[in-house]
Amino acid sequence: MNIAIIGGSGGIGRTFVEVLAGRPEVSAIHATYNRTPPPFQHPAVTWQPLDITNESAIRNWGRELGEIDWLINAVGLLHDLEQGPEKSIRRLDPAFFMQNMNINALPTLLLAKHLHRNLKHDRTAIFATISAKVGSIEDNRLGGWYSYRASKAALNMGLKTLAIEWQRTLPNVVVAALHPGTTDTPLSKPFQKHVPKGQLFTPTRSVTDMLDVLDKLTPEDSGKFWAFDGELLPW
Repeated sequence: MNIAIIGGSGGIGRTFVEVLAGRPEVSAIHATYNRTPPPFQHPAVTWQPLDITNESAIRNWGRELGEIDWLINAVGLLHDLEQGPEKSIRRLDPAFFMQNMNINALPTLLLAKHLHRNLKHDRTAIFATISAKVGSIEDNRLGGWYSYRASKAALNMGLKTLAIEWQRTLPNVVVAALHPGTTDTPLSKPFQKHVPKGQLFTPTRSVTDMLDVLDKLTPEDSGKFWAFDGELLPW
């Protein structure tokens, strides 16, 4: 298997790289990072810098990539040094809202646009992105977090729409949105004190569970939103 991991330097992305590198059926992992290459080294892993907001960079990277069996986009933004999730509409900042869209939603569509040829072969392939349960419109009962919720809902709509198109043009590809659960990474760190006991997962636990889900998917499952435990989530 040839696998591409986008955002391989993040908490979840790096764990995907490390766990998948240990699988005997995986021959090559093309992992990307934004600024600094992670220290993890393995004969199957090639680290490459990639600005996932730059369409030209994605296009050029795809041209050099060759065939892939799985693509997993683990890039995500919830907060930065200046801004965090909004508790009230009064806190909405246009620039931060668009930053969420540009990182959480748009890159997956650009990856699909420029890497669809890499998935065009006669084997079952997977095109998956880490989403979040808070992006479910039907499941939203608490409110708040406008930018993050909206960007993940936009991501989910993009994946659902892509799945419909690829059922016609790339019927071997499974398009999947994945909810990892609350995972102990820098992304969730400021909010972990509110997580109920037993519901904060290590990255290894989260990634292992999501891989169990991915391993079972077939093209008939394309266009669905899966939780780490295999639960089918509402859009």
